[in-house]
Amino acid sequence: MSSTAEAVIASPLRLTELTECGGCAAKLGADVLAEALAGLGGLDGVSRDLIAGLDPPDDAAVHLVAPDLAVIGTLDFFPPIVDDPRTYGEIAAANALSDVFAMGGRVLFALSVAAIPESMPMEAFRAILEGAAAKVQEAGGVLAGGHTIRDPEPKYGLAVVGVAHPDRLLRKGGARPGDRLLLTKPLGTGLLVSGRRQGRTSDALLATAGESMRALNRSAAEVLVEAGVRGATDVTGFGLLGHALEMARASGTRFVFEAAALPAFDGALELARSGVETGGAAHNRRFTEPALEVGHDVPPELVTLAQDPQTSGGLLAAIPPDLVETIEGRLAAAGVPSWRIGHVEPADAPSVALV
Repeated sequence: MSSTAEAVIASPLRLTELTECGGCAAKLGADVLAEALAGLGGLDGVSRDLIAGLDPPDDAAVHLVAPDLAVIGTLDFFPPIVDDPRTYGEIAAANALSDVFAMGGRVLFALSVAAIPESMPMEAFRAILEGAAAKVQEAGGVLAGGHTIRDPEPKYGLAVVGVAHPDRLLRKGGARPGDRLLLTKPLGTGLLVSGRRQGRTSDALLATAGESMRALNRSAAEVLVEAGVRGATDVTGFGLLGHALEMARASGTRFVFEAAALPAFDGALELARSGVETGGAAHNRRFTEPALEVGHDVPPELVTLAQDPQTSGGLLAAIPPDLVETIEGRLAAAGVPSWRIGHVEPADAPSVALV
């Protein structure tokens, strides 16, 4: 089945009607998660070869297996964010694969993680798997198996295994004062999905965002790694400010964003102005509030956009100033859009600012 807006509208099965929320907006809030994981990072000390784990948190776990080889492991899944089954599988897979790319790695293989209603038509479940398998193949890997359970609310995602050179990893702690901040996808997927559920935006606008959510971060990551960048993350459920705060804490810096420079999907800011917001955004606000400064003249809708939970969002990269133009050119040549949205400053206490 085609992954166009027409196919989404025509689908006889509306997956989103089986869920309360979808995509990364269903993610447990960063504030709650931080409390649940407090103190567990000490388990990382069991292995001196665990490069990335819980303390500090990063986009994936990384284990050193040889001086020039590290294995990357990650898992991500969520309820449907669109109605078309194949498109849902593609977006869920792209989102899960992104954590490997956010670490600067390449994908080896993936395993399905699926919770499926017994009443779901077999052709719909098959389409989800076909969409995911196509994305894993596009990422350079293979869908090699998985696990399923019965659940009235469908959920799908992947456990992904990748590899990277340990000296060429992208890390949340890789930002340095003076770096410029680049973002490779617009913001506003959570707003558009919520707006569509409320009948306040169109299928066409959601389909445009869907094309972005289906797009892999593979090319962007390859450009960053090849250029020698070491500070990056992908922007997903914690929103731009939440993931930026994680980077600021890991690197001991302050991330300053220019509100007017933030790219938004068509229709997202209009929805924010009208009061649309996801439940996940409330968690994001609580997580960032103690360390967030907002300029007095920043419009409220841009704050909402910066807190909006993203599904399969772009990479946020901290780029040394002398590399910015080169990297922008290489990204453009690879078909990857990018926006300059801020810079990194020294800080006594890690923080983020929207000015």
